[in-house]
Amino acid sequence: MILRLAVLALTLLCGSFGWAASALQPFPAHHVIGNIYYVGTREYASFLITTPEGNILINSGPKDAVPLIRKSIESLGFKFSDTKILLISHAHWDHCAGSASIKQLTHAKYMVMAGDVDVVQSGGKTDFQYSHDASALFAPTPVDRILHDRDEVRLGGVTLVAHLTPGHTKGCTTWTMKVTDGGKTYDVVIVGSPNVNPGYRLVDNSKYPQIAQDYEQTFRVLKSLPCDIFLGAHGAYYDMEAKVAKLNNAAANPFIDPAGYKAYVNEREQAFRTELKRQQAKGRS
Repeated sequence: MILRLAVLALTLLCGSFGWAASALQPFPAHHVIGNIYYVGTREYASFLITTPEGNILINSGPKDAVPLIRKSIESLGFKFSDTKILLISHAHWDHCAGSASIKQLTHAKYMVMAGDVDVVQSGGKTDFQYSHDASALFAPTPVDRILHDRDEVRLGGVTLVAHLTPGHTKGCTTWTMKVTDGGKTYDVVIVGSPNVNPGYRLVDNSKYPQIAQDYEQTFRVLKSLPCDIFLGAHGAYYDMEAKVAKLNNAAANPFIDPAGYKAYVNEREQAFRTELKRQQAKGRS
Protein backbone atom coordinates (compact mmCIF):
# COMPACT_ATOMS: atom_id res chain seq x y z
CA MET A 1 0.00 0.00 0.00
CA ILE A 2 2.85 2.42 0.80
CA LEU A 3 4.36 1.84 -2.64
CA ARG A 4 0.97 2.30 -4.28
CA LEU A 5 0.44 5.65 -2.53
CA ALA A 6 3.92 6.86 -3.44
CA VAL A 7 3.34 6.04 -7.11
CA LEU A 8 -0.13 7.53 -6.93
CA ALA A 9 1.28 10.78 -5.56
CA LEU A 10 3.64 10.94 -8.52
CA THR A 11 0.72 10.21 -10.85
CA LEU A 12 -1.23 13.11 -9.38
CA LEU A 13 1.69 15.46 -9.78
CA CYS A 14 1.98 14.38 -13.40
CA GLY A 15 -1.81 14.73 -13.56
CA SER A 16 -1.46 18.49 -13.29
CA PHE A 17 -0.06 18.16 -16.82
CA GLY A 18 3.61 18.45 -16.05
CA TRP A 19 4.15 15.06 -17.68
CA ALA A 20 7.18 12.90 -16.99
CA ALA A 21 8.98 11.65 -20.10
CA SER A 22 9.08 8.16 -18.60
CA ALA A 23 5.29 7.98 -18.71
CA LEU A 24 5.37 6.90 -22.35
CA GLN A 25 7.71 4.01 -21.71
CA PRO A 26 6.45 0.76 -23.26
CA PHE A 27 5.18 -1.92 -20.90
CA PRO A 28 4.77 -5.59 -21.79
CA ALA A 29 1.30 -6.40 -23.07
CA HIS A 30 -0.22 -9.08 -20.88
CA HIS A 31 -3.29 -11.20 -20.30
CA VAL A 32 -5.32 -10.02 -17.33
CA ILE A 33 -8.13 -12.58 -17.20
CA GLY A 34 -10.63 -14.12 -19.60
CA ASN A 35 -10.83 -11.96 -22.71
CA ILE A 36 -9.21 -8.88 -21.11
CA TYR A 37 -5.67 -7.80 -22.01
CA TYR A 38 -3.47 -4.88 -21.00
CA VAL A 39 -2.10 -2.97 -24.01
CA GLY A 40 -1.14 0.37 -22.46
CA THR A 41 2.16 2.00 -21.56
CA ARG A 42 3.91 1.89 -18.21
CA GLU A 43 1.83 4.81 -16.95
CA TYR A 44 -1.27 5.10 -19.11
CA ALA A 45 -3.57 2.09 -18.94
CA SER A 46 -5.36 0.77 -22.02
CA PHE A 47 -7.36 -2.45 -22.10
CA LEU A 48 -8.31 -4.66 -25.04
CA ILE A 49 -11.46 -6.74 -24.68
CA THR A 50 -11.70 -9.36 -27.39
CA THR A 51 -14.87 -10.79 -28.89
CA PRO A 52 -15.74 -12.99 -31.91
CA GLU A 53 -17.10 -9.90 -33.69
CA GLY A 54 -14.14 -7.60 -33.15
CA ASN A 55 -12.54 -5.94 -30.16
CA ILE A 56 -13.18 -3.11 -27.71
CA LEU A 57 -10.38 -0.75 -26.67
CA ILE A 58 -10.64 1.27 -23.47
CA ASN A 59 -8.42 4.40 -23.47
CA SER A 60 -6.47 5.65 -26.46
CA GLY A 61 -3.75 7.25 -24.31
CA PRO A 62 -1.73 10.27 -25.47
CA LYS A 63 -1.28 10.57 -29.24
CA ASP A 64 2.30 9.31 -29.01
CA ALA A 65 1.09 6.17 -27.26
CA VAL A 66 -0.96 4.97 -30.24
CA PRO A 67 1.95 3.17 -31.98
CA LEU A 68 2.80 1.50 -28.66
CA ILE A 69 -0.81 0.40 -28.17
CA ARG A 70 -0.89 -0.97 -31.70
CA LYS A 71 2.36 -2.86 -31.16
CA SER A 72 1.04 -4.32 -27.91
CA ILE A 73 -2.19 -5.48 -29.53
CA GLU A 74 -0.30 -7.13 -32.38
CA SER A 75 2.22 -8.73 -30.00
CA LEU A 76 -0.69 -10.59 -28.43
CA GLY A 77 -1.72 -11.98 -31.81
CA PHE A 78 -4.67 -9.66 -32.42
CA LYS A 79 -5.27 -7.24 -35.29
CA PHE A 80 -5.30 -3.53 -34.53
CA SER A 81 -7.81 -3.13 -37.38
CA ASP A 82 -10.25 -5.38 -35.51
CA THR A 83 -10.86 -2.59 -32.97
CA LYS A 84 -14.58 -1.92 -33.46
CA ILE A 85 -15.40 0.19 -30.40
CA LEU A 86 -13.27 2.81 -28.64
CA LEU A 87 -14.11 3.88 -25.08
CA ILE A 88 -12.37 6.11 -22.53
CA SER A 89 -12.23 6.47 -18.76
CA HIS A 90 -12.37 10.27 -18.91
CA ALA A 91 -11.63 13.23 -21.15
CA HIS A 92 -8.08 14.12 -20.12
CA TRP A 93 -5.51 13.98 -22.87
CA ASP A 94 -3.52 11.16 -21.26
CA HIS A 95 -6.55 8.93 -21.86
CA CYS A 96 -8.12 10.34 -25.02
CA ALA A 97 -5.63 12.38 -27.09
CA GLY A 98 -4.93 9.34 -29.27
CA SER A 99 -8.61 8.80 -30.07
CA ALA A 100 -8.64 10.76 -33.35
CA SER A 101 -5.73 8.70 -34.64
CA ILE A 102 -7.25 5.38 -33.57
CA LYS A 103 -10.58 6.28 -35.18
CA GLN A 104 -8.80 7.17 -38.40
CA LEU A 105 -6.73 3.96 -38.43
CA THR A 106 -9.40 1.47 -37.35
CA HIS A 107 -12.75 3.20 -38.06
CA ALA A 108 -13.83 2.24 -34.55
CA LYS A 109 -17.03 3.74 -33.15
CA TYR A 110 -16.15 6.24 -30.43
CA MET A 111 -18.49 6.16 -27.45
CA VAL A 112 -18.20 8.76 -24.66
CA MET A 113 -20.16 9.66 -21.52
CA ALA A 114 -22.36 12.72 -22.05
CA GLY A 115 -20.52 14.91 -19.54
CA ASP A 116 -17.24 14.51 -21.43
CA VAL A 117 -18.53 14.80 -25.01
CA ASP A 118 -18.01 18.54 -25.37
CA VAL A 119 -14.46 18.27 -24.02
CA VAL A 120 -13.60 15.45 -26.42
CA GLN A 121 -15.16 17.18 -29.42
CA SER A 122 -13.48 20.52 -28.59
CA GLY A 123 -10.06 18.94 -28.10
CA GLY A 124 -9.99 19.92 -24.42
CA LYS A 125 -10.97 23.56 -24.93
CA THR A 126 -14.09 23.26 -22.75
CA ASP A 127 -12.42 21.41 -19.87
CA PHE A 128 -13.31 23.07 -16.55
CA GLN A 129 -9.71 22.96 -15.29
CA TYR A 130 -7.30 22.71 -18.22
CA SER A 131 -8.95 24.63 -21.07
CA HIS A 132 -6.19 27.27 -21.07
CA ASP A 133 -3.31 24.80 -20.70
CA ALA A 134 -1.86 24.24 -24.18
CA SER A 135 -0.19 21.00 -23.05
CA ALA A 136 -3.62 19.56 -22.17
CA LEU A 137 -5.20 20.16 -25.58
CA PHE A 138 -5.55 17.50 -28.28
CA ALA A 139 -7.11 16.84 -31.68
CA PRO A 140 -10.90 17.32 -31.52
CA THR A 141 -12.58 13.97 -32.07
CA PRO A 142 -16.18 13.37 -33.15
CA VAL A 143 -18.23 11.07 -30.94
CA ASP A 144 -20.36 8.36 -32.54
CA ARG A 145 -22.50 7.47 -29.53
CA ILE A 146 -23.28 9.56 -26.44
CA LEU A 147 -23.46 7.43 -23.31
CA HIS A 148 -25.38 7.98 -20.11
CA ASP A 149 -25.14 6.45 -16.66
CA ARG A 150 -25.69 2.67 -16.72
CA ASP A 151 -25.77 2.46 -20.51
CA GLU A 152 -24.55 -0.83 -21.92
CA VAL A 153 -22.00 -1.29 -24.69
CA ARG A 154 -22.39 -4.66 -26.39
CA LEU A 155 -20.26 -6.51 -28.92
CA GLY A 156 -19.86 -10.20 -29.72
CA GLY A 157 -21.53 -11.44 -26.55
CA VAL A 158 -19.64 -9.03 -24.28
CA THR A 159 -21.50 -6.39 -22.26
CA LEU A 160 -19.77 -3.42 -20.64
CA VAL A 161 -21.72 -1.14 -18.31
CA ALA A 162 -20.84 2.56 -18.14
CA HIS A 163 -21.10 3.99 -14.61
CA LEU A 164 -20.99 7.78 -14.31
CA THR A 165 -18.38 8.56 -11.63
CA PRO A 166 -17.97 12.34 -12.04
CA GLY A 167 -15.76 14.90 -10.35
CA HIS A 168 -12.36 14.18 -11.89
CA THR A 169 -14.13 15.13 -15.11
CA LYS A 170 -17.83 15.77 -15.59
CA GLY A 171 -18.24 12.53 -17.54
CA CYS A 172 -15.65 10.35 -15.83
CA THR A 173 -16.65 6.73 -16.42
CA THR A 174 -16.02 3.55 -14.49
CA TRP A 175 -16.54 0.44 -16.58
CA THR A 176 -17.81 -2.90 -15.30
CA MET A 177 -18.24 -6.27 -16.95
CA LYS A 178 -18.39 -9.94 -16.08
CA VAL A 179 -15.73 -12.33 -17.29
CA THR A 180 -15.51 -16.11 -17.14
CA ASP A 181 -12.16 -17.75 -16.54
CA GLY A 182 -11.39 -21.29 -15.41
CA GLY A 183 -15.08 -22.05 -15.07
CA LYS A 184 -15.67 -19.15 -12.68
CA THR A 185 -17.35 -15.80 -13.29
CA TYR A 186 -15.76 -12.62 -11.97
CA ASP A 187 -16.90 -9.01 -11.61
CA VAL A 188 -14.46 -6.62 -13.28
CA VAL A 189 -14.21 -2.93 -12.36
CA ILE A 190 -12.08 -0.51 -14.41
CA VAL A 191 -11.97 2.66 -12.29
CA GLY A 192 -12.19 5.95 -14.22
CA SER A 193 -10.59 8.19 -11.58
CA PRO A 194 -11.63 9.36 -8.10
CA ASN A 195 -8.61 11.68 -7.77
CA VAL A 196 -8.70 15.37 -6.90
CA ASN A 197 -5.95 16.80 -9.07
CA PRO A 198 -3.69 19.61 -7.83
CA GLY A 199 -5.44 22.92 -8.38
CA TYR A 200 -8.98 21.53 -8.39
CA ARG A 201 -11.41 23.86 -6.60
CA LEU A 202 -13.96 21.86 -4.63
CA VAL A 203 -15.55 24.99 -3.12
CA ASP A 204 -17.06 27.92 -5.06
CA ASN A 205 -16.03 26.53 -8.43
CA SER A 206 -17.90 28.70 -10.94
CA LYS A 207 -16.96 26.43 -13.85
CA TYR A 208 -18.11 23.28 -12.06
CA PRO A 209 -20.43 24.29 -9.19
CA GLN A 210 -21.48 20.74 -8.28
CA ILE A 211 -17.97 19.24 -8.28
CA ALA A 212 -17.97 18.25 -4.60
CA GLN A 213 -21.41 16.65 -4.87
CA ASP A 214 -20.23 14.78 -7.96
CA TYR A 215 -17.27 13.34 -6.08
CA GLU A 216 -19.71 12.25 -3.36
CA GLN A 217 -21.72 10.46 -6.05
CA THR A 218 -18.56 8.79 -7.36
CA PHE A 219 -17.67 7.28 -4.02
CA ARG A 220 -21.22 6.06 -3.48
CA VAL A 221 -21.08 4.32 -6.84
CA LEU A 222 -17.61 2.85 -6.39
CA LYS A 223 -18.51 1.46 -2.97
CA SER A 224 -21.66 -0.14 -4.40
CA LEU A 225 -19.93 -2.06 -7.19
CA PRO A 226 -19.09 -5.74 -6.68
CA CYS A 227 -15.43 -6.20 -7.60
CA ASP A 228 -13.24 -9.24 -8.04
CA ILE A 229 -10.88 -7.91 -10.72
CA PHE A 230 -9.58 -4.42 -9.87
CA LEU A 231 -8.27 -2.37 -12.81
CA GLY A 232 -8.03 1.36 -13.52
CA ALA A 233 -7.09 4.21 -15.82
CA HIS A 234 -3.52 4.21 -14.47
CA GLY A 235 -1.63 1.06 -13.55
CA ALA A 236 -0.63 2.68 -10.25
CA TYR A 237 -4.26 2.55 -9.10
CA TYR A 238 -4.14 -1.23 -8.82
CA ASP A 239 -0.42 -1.99 -8.35
CA MET A 240 -0.14 -3.23 -11.92
CA GLU A 241 3.61 -3.67 -12.07
CA ALA A 242 3.75 -5.64 -8.82
CA LYS A 243 0.91 -7.88 -9.96
CA VAL A 244 2.45 -8.51 -13.37
CA ALA A 245 5.66 -9.57 -11.63
CA LYS A 246 3.64 -12.24 -9.81
CA LEU A 247 1.80 -13.58 -12.86
CA ASN A 248 4.06 -16.56 -13.53
CA ASN A 249 4.63 -17.58 -9.92
CA ALA A 250 1.40 -16.85 -8.05
CA ALA A 251 -0.94 -19.72 -7.21
CA ALA A 252 -3.91 -17.48 -8.01
CA ASN A 253 -4.37 -14.68 -10.53
CA PRO A 254 -2.97 -11.57 -8.76
CA PHE A 255 -5.52 -9.36 -10.51
CA ILE A 256 -8.22 -10.97 -8.37
CA ASP A 257 -8.04 -8.36 -5.63
CA PRO A 258 -11.36 -7.35 -4.01
CA ALA A 259 -9.57 -6.26 -0.82
CA GLY A 260 -7.22 -4.02 -2.79
CA TYR A 261 -10.20 -2.40 -4.52
CA LYS A 262 -11.93 -1.62 -1.23
CA ALA A 263 -8.73 -0.24 0.29
CA TYR A 264 -8.09 1.95 -2.76
CA VAL A 265 -11.61 3.40 -2.80
CA ASN A 266 -11.55 4.07 0.94
CA GLU A 267 -8.15 5.77 0.78
CA ARG A 268 -9.18 7.95 -2.17
CA GLU A 269 -12.42 8.93 -0.44
CA GLN A 270 -10.48 9.96 2.65
CA ALA A 271 -8.11 12.01 0.50
CA PHE A 272 -11.09 13.77 -1.11
CA ARG A 273 -12.71 14.52 2.24
CA THR A 274 -9.46 15.84 3.68
CA GLU A 275 -8.98 18.19 0.73
CA LEU A 276 -12.63 19.30 0.85
CA LYS A 277 -12.35 20.17 4.55
CA ARG A 278 -9.11 22.05 3.91
CA GLN A 279 -10.70 24.15 1.19
CA GLN A 280 -13.86 24.76 3.24
CA ALA A 281 -11.77 25.92 6.20
CA LYS A 282 -9.71 28.17 3.96
CA GLY A 283 -12.88 29.70 2.58
CA ARG A 284 -14.12 30.53 6.09
CA SER A 285 -10.84 32.10 7.21
